[in-house]
Amino acid sequence: MNYLVTGATGGFGGYALDFLKESVPDSEIYALVRSEEKGEALKKAGFNTRIGDYADAESMKAALKGIDRLLFVSGAPGNRQEEHGNVVDSAKEAGVSYIAYTSFAGADHATSPLAADHLFTEKRIEESGIPHTFLRNNWYLENEMPIVQAALTGDKFVYAAGNGKTGWALKREYAEVAAKALLGEDFPAILELSGKPVTYEVLAQALKQAAGKEFDVVNSDDKGFVANLAASGLPESVAEIFLSFQYDIKNDQLDVVSADFEKALGRPLVSLEAGFKELLA
Repeated sequence: MNYLVTGATGGFGGYALDFLKESVPDSEIYALVRSEEKGEALKKAGFNTRIGDYADAESMKAALKGIDRLLFVSGAPGNRQEEHGNVVDSAKEAGVSYIAYTSFAGADHATSPLAADHLFTEKRIEESGIPHTFLRNNWYLENEMPIVQAALTGDKFVYAAGNGKTGWALKREYAEVAAKALLGEDFPAILELSGKPVTYEVLAQALKQAAGKEFDVVNSDDKGFVANLAASGLPESVAEIFLSFQYDIKNDQLDVVSADFEKALGRPLVSLEAGFKELLA
């Protein structure tokens, strides 16, 4: 059985590879990278590499040749529908027997601009006839680190999402479920992977406990949110992207209640306080 993980040089893909390595021989694990140079560290770690780019259909056909089970980590926004279509079509042509795809929370009814590409991809995979699991990942705790670092280096934890709730969890926890799916765990076609949804006020209190530091918690307007991140050193254009995430949270796009995550893991999720301690160590 041959397994391929895309996005292998990223944090999620890296965690998934490490989990796979605990269960199957290195000879059966393949990591998708964009160039030989980008794959050097993975080769040294004992993984096989395949060269491929979602935007290049021919490269994906070659990369997926002989692969049985695919962990398809979603690409960056932009030309994502065409690129994801290339991956699915190439997988079908290569005879891939299973796809685990990292999707978006509640993708079939979400109104977030982020959701459309994921719903498109889910439908494309369904139409391919390839057995699959859609890993509808909520939100990584790691995504909040710019806000966290601004609070720890300054004196304010600033957010703009009002009372919106998010089901935060550690990236490695999401990746562990992805690896389990790839290894053949008996999961349903859709997993809504969400921690217990809580507000930023609750998140900030967990950070205070983890860091042993007091700071003001401010529910700001858009301008103040961007200004606070920019003052901490984040480029304003990047701060604007983080603001768009605040809109999603304010509009309840990540307020998903589901027992799927802990059931799939077989244990409770790490608490927010413990998660922050891990990230700040």
